[in-house]
Amino acid sequence: MECRFIKCHGSGNDFPLVDGRTLALSDDDWARLARALADRAGPVGGDGLLALTAGDAQAAFGMRMFNSDGSEAETCLNGLRCVARAGFEALGIDRAVARLKTSHAAVAAAAPLAPSVYTIEEVAGPAALDLARWPLTGAGTQLVDAPLEALGTDRLFTAVAMPNPHLVAFVDRIDEAELTGLGQRCETAPDWLPNRANVSFVEVRDPATLFVRTFERGVGLTDSCGSAMAASTYAACLTGRIAFGEAVTVLNRGGLVRASAAADAMVTLYGNATWEWEGVVTVDLAHCRAGDLRVLRRHDAEIAAWAQVADAAR
Repeated sequence: MECRFIKCHGSGNDFPLVDGRTLALSDDDWARLARALADRAGPVGGDGLLALTAGDAQAAFGMRMFNSDGSEAETCLNGLRCVARAGFEALGIDRAVARLKTSHAAVAAAAPLAPSVYTIEEVAGPAALDLARWPLTGAGTQLVDAPLEALGTDRLFTAVAMPNPHLVAFVDRIDEAELTGLGQRCETAPDWLPNRANVSFVEVRDPATLFVRTFERGVGLTDSCGSAMAASTYAACLTGRIAFGEAVTVLNRGGLVRASAAADAMVTLYGNATWEWEGVVTVDLAHCRAGDLRVLRRHDAEIAAWAQVADAAR
């Protein structure tokens, strides 16, 4: 099959994005398409695959997000901004409710974070603390700034569903080897965590600045994870490290977002939705392989505008 897509990113979290409204694929085929297009050794590459899908009675459009291993995520807030931009352009609107796998989120075009940076406001949640919904067993009903014995570490974690599951630890300094080890332990889907989880280490740089590094379920160590930044912001408020309702800058390896968490557990993110290039690629679904690629258009001005933001964030 031939597949047209936009290569895009939200805060450095990069994806091929396809218009799923025109594709009649089974769930298995979507997983195969994700593995083919997101393969870093292939012609496209990405942290996963995004699909703009049809709306419903509550939503103008929907989003599906598949990790690079083909598993489908409940949400991806960096990806949602990209899908929202595609939906706005397709439908000629600038705000909407978007349908996710297990929830809905409000999205709207927003004032640029920086010159020439297309910016989306997204409101997601409520963040949930009920461990039975993950499920995560053996840690009680909630885990807030407490050890998780099954992980085999003395680190204190806060468990937040956004609605995908996140384990957030606040650290003085991020040790990527330690983070990767803990993430890989969750990635094995042990009996106590059968659906796996995202694991984040978070530095509180000052009362208005967080730095987040995430081992993402189904992806691995990633430069950025939007739902992890939302979960980390909420966890920081919940544990008294920052104040509910206060705007904070959340830094990551890919750049930044602006965020705030409300006492009702809703989290607002302001971040980029950057187009990098558009292309058409042949895909062998049977073998999960992408082949011949044609680049149709490049968005060099957008790439340059975001590079200035990312360089300043670093």
